[in-house]
Amino acid sequence: MLQKYAASMRRASRLMRPPKRGKATRRFMKAMTGFLAAPALTTLKRGSAKPRKAAAPKLVETPAIARRQLRIPDVTTPLPGHPAKPRIPVGAQYLARTHHCAAGSRRFKLYLPASRPTRPNGLILMLHGCSQTPDDFAIGTHMNAVAEKHGLAVAYPAQLKGRINSASCWNWFQSRHQARCAGEPAILASLTRKLTRELGLGRDDVFVAGLSAGGAMAVILADLYPDVYAAAGVHSGLARGSARNLISAMSVMRSGSAYKVNMPSVAARAHPVRRIIFQGAADSTVHPSNSAMIVVAVLGEDAVPTRIGNHSAGGRDYARSEYAGADGATLIEHWMVDGAGHAWSGGRAAGSFTDRKGPDASAHMVRFFMAKR
Repeated sequence: MLQKYAASMRRASRLMRPPKRGKATRRFMKAMTGFLAAPALTTLKRGSAKPRKAAAPKLVETPAIARRQLRIPDVTTPLPGHPAKPRIPVGAQYLARTHHCAAGSRRFKLYLPASRPTRPNGLILMLHGCSQTPDDFAIGTHMNAVAEKHGLAVAYPAQLKGRINSASCWNWFQSRHQARCAGEPAILASLTRKLTRELGLGRDDVFVAGLSAGGAMAVILADLYPDVYAAAGVHSGLARGSARNLISAMSVMRSGSAYKVNMPSVAARAHPVRRIIFQGAADSTVHPSNSAMIVVAVLGEDAVPTRIGNHSAGGRDYARSEYAGADGATLIEHWMVDGAGHAWSGGRAAGSFTDRKGPDASAHMVRFFMAKR
């Protein structure tokens, strides 16, 4: 197995040369969207009592086929009986906008709650995962409904499809997107600042959350912009600096425990960003050990939880660990959900990459965000 993986990595490295960059992109897309080979099927040949193995289906390197093989909904079309866009309650608004700044521009959707349409109690920046859209992410996480209960606004930026990244993943794995005042973090922070001013909010009322590649970008924003965000929700994400290019991204996603984050601890800052981390213990796309490395990146390798508990919700068991900051208050909550894969815990079936079972990640993230204001 290790020899096959090493050979695969060498092939991917060769394909990174400019003439064949497209193939390397497709390899990365398969890893980022959880593209797994279907297991060989055991069938009985007619007239024979001995079972034989049918040939494994040929893998076609397109996101649509990948989603069908994994039974992941195609996010570009609505599911039967489900809306293509989130249902918006009377009095609320769901606006399509575009933000421009020196670092670039991005389209985004903005949810304004009916309970507080002009002066919401806070703002959440929600970063979708690979192959998702703002509408799909809003439906799957049901974050609008949770935000409505608390009078919060929600912004859903849309990632662009590019030559290197045709799966609409946030580029968390590239060095130029891991530094302050540059790349995608600068665009997203600029968008957040603009909305913060527009809605009359302060830093303590502004939060960021994301899934997978979006979760990794949420970590980056929390590390780089503690002056903008008070707390971050990370679902199936990775630590900043855990990868520097496509090849290292594939490696860390497969076996996160093998790397060491080369970034300084951020806990010593005057206003560290609080974090709540959700991770599926059966995640085969982002190795579960990556969630622990997010904790290490904040508190260091000697971090010890102040409270540990085993619980159950929605038909799944989970372990919840809490880590305190310098002031004794909870700085990090870490949730490891047994049996959960690469999907938003407690999500809605109408969206992609969701798991209806388990604790409600959206509700607990908002609860965590609002706990210390």
